Amino acid sequence: MEQKQKFPTEMVELPSKGLLYPKDSALAEGKIEMKYMTAREEDILTNQNYIQQGTVIDKLLQSLIVTPINYADLLVGDKNAILIASRVLGYGKDYEFDYKGEKETVDLSEIKNKDIDYSLLEKGKNEFTFTTPSTGTDITFKLLTHGDETSINQEVKGLKKLHKDSSAELSTRLKRMITSVEGNPETKVIRDFVDNFLLARDSRALREYIKTIQPDVDLRFFPEDGPEGGVDIPIGVTFLWPDAGV
Repeated sequence: MEQKQKFPTEMVELPSKGLLYPKDSALAEGKIEMKYMTAREEDILTNQNYIQQGTVIDKLLQSLIVTPINYADLLVGDKNAILIASRVLGYGKDYEFDYKGEKETVDLSEIKNKDIDYSLLEKGKNEFTFTTPSTGTDITFKLLTHGDETSINQEVKGLKKLHKDSSAELSTRLKRMITSVEGNPETKVIRDFVDNFLLARDSRALREYIKTIQPDVDLRFFPEDGPEGGVDIPIGVTFLWPDAGV
């Protein structure tokens, strides 16, 4: 009689606590089940096609997630938490890297979620209101998902093919985030507003406000003699495959 092997798994808490997902989504539970990395996942990490396409991390995470979810629906901050968990489950909690010529080691199990005001998150609804401080324009916006990020990257690449010197990533991101302007949800109106009427100071104010409500993990470490606000932990090939030798 054939015996099926059951992979060991762990439950991973999401920074969003599941609050911003539709109530019928498995992600609304605020946690997902992930399995430990196996040789199959190491094959994914060394797949040259995935590496060249820039999809290797997403392919890996999709392979590790056990909970039946739509991967494209994952909020960016929750995806970051899953990325950290995948490293811990695959190769342990200690992550060593170079910083200014010195070896640094971070305990990934000690990484905390960013401190945000969860009272501003409405259960089952990924939409927020904001009034631009300079012009008083009322807008609504959403927090980006993996699917949104994929669409943004594709649009930016397309623009660069048309105009090699194009650097429209910020405006393209804003066009994807903003869901209505003065109550009008039409895509044409939103794009026109971002291109022609959204002042730089209001754009900055919006981005700063988003930081206060966007669930995510705090990927900073604090080296000796480093800046007061800390330094971002570098995440490259060796983060998910420490024996890569690169």
